[in-house]
Amino acid sequence: MTRLRRAGLAPEDGPHAVAAAGPGGLRLVAVDEQARALGLQPGDLLGRVRARIGVPLRVHPADPDADAQALARLCRWAMRYAPIVAPFGPAEGGHGLFIDIEGAAHLLGGEAALLEDLATRLARSRVPARIALADTPGAAFALALFGQKPPILVPPGQSEPHIAVLPVEALRLDADVAAGLRRLGLRRIGDVEVLPRAALARRFGLAPLLRLDQAFGRRPEPLSPLDEERTFSAARGFLDPIGRQSDVVAAARALMEEIAPRLDRAGLGALGLRLTLHRVDGAVRSLDLGLSRPERCPDRIATLVGLRLDRLGAGLDAGFGFETVDIAVTSAESMVARQADFGGAGAGERVAGLADILAQRIGRRLMRLTPRESHIPERAEGIVSFVAPPLPYPAFLPARPLVLFARSEAAHDVFATAPDGPPHRFRWRAREYRVARAEGPERIAPEWWREQAEPRDYYRIECEAGRRLWLYRDGAHGPDRPAAWFVHGMFP
Repeated sequence: MTRLRRAGLAPEDGPHAVAAAGPGGLRLVAVDEQARALGLQPGDLLGRVRARIGVPLRVHPADPDADAQALARLCRWAMRYAPIVAPFGPAEGGHGLFIDIEGAAHLLGGEAALLEDLATRLARSRVPARIALADTPGAAFALALFGQKPPILVPPGQSEPHIAVLPVEALRLDADVAAGLRRLGLRRIGDVEVLPRAALARRFGLAPLLRLDQAFGRRPEPLSPLDEERTFSAARGFLDPIGRQSDVVAAARALMEEIAPRLDRAGLGALGLRLTLHRVDGAVRSLDLGLSRPERCPDRIATLVGLRLDRLGAGLDAGFGFETVDIAVTSAESMVARQADFGGAGAGERVAGLADILAQRIGRRLMRLTPRESHIPERAEGIVSFVAPPLPYPAFLPARPLVLFARSEAAHDVFATAPDGPPHRFRWRAREYRVARAEGPERIAPEWWREQAEPRDYYRIECEAGRRLWLYRDGAHGPDRPAAWFVHGMFP
């Protein structure tokens, strides 16, 4: 509506609305203040709206391309405040923008002065806006759209209590997920935050966990600046549509040859790429490629594109052919100079190349184990990218099982001749085991700075049937209860 008003296409007298084709017919996608006062909301069916209200409603056709261009112009204007400005994506509704003002607020006298100047200029230009400043993009979005009285300025480190009271829709979730949470009585973000993460993921998938972590700052949410995608992208049209895989790979190589010099001048390499194929009939197919290390070599990128297309096979579905192919760099990092001659690529670069090739063939990123700073067995290792810098393992580490269970399993009916000694007989997984040999104990104390728990006494045992297990006693025997025993892993 703001674009129509500024262009003189919507007179002042109303009410006005914008409609587009949707389920069941034409639906409203935007309304002005007068239409909202009559009870109209985006998503209402146009036919029902006309029958319900008693005043004429001026309806304008939706124009997504013009809206996107208007938002891009607004983003470029907002660069007066900071160089990193990113338009909203589909998850945010596409009708707003993020401004990363870190390190730039002092140029206008501080954060409060910057927000006041921004609100004043937008109001002067008759651009309605809801403004919020917070630690993370997710928190700022939630406060701007669902907060009480924008503009809102949240001091650093205090976003959590402000967004915990907001409705679950502020997490940028799909409508079905938000409705499911509400059916369970989870109406506010704080209600979802206190739930067990595993149960939440099993019921609603990983999206709520991701949005929670991004809003509370536990997981980074990098912004995609407007100019970055325009600078590191290229497109090519074909009068005679192409359909063969080899032609698509050749087009991708030619496009990367255009983008590579720009990346080189910026000292960057591509970590993520998006190949978009536009069919003659209007259908669009996008393929995302993730790389292990920054890369700008056209031949290597073309090889990965070919492997990705190999995995798709008939799923590519060229139809009557692709008339336009474009590549955009979706993620980039600094790239140090590499020696190209007299010895070739180093071992690390060859490993990264192999990891990228395998990732395109199997469709998943390669991961490996790495040590962590913890002596608790289930926390002593973590999963990182296959090409992440290796960390050294401790110089001395007692024997550990080849198979370590993600969660230890209870052993029942444990019989031991001494209260603090190894077990002689126990039942596990509905079978009884008799111990032939035992080594231990190895005491592992809890990490006092993380949790309150009992120390564990681990034993390496060999059963009469030949199975070798790793058991531990959780705490000491008490006068009122025996200690609990658990199986934590298996030796070869």
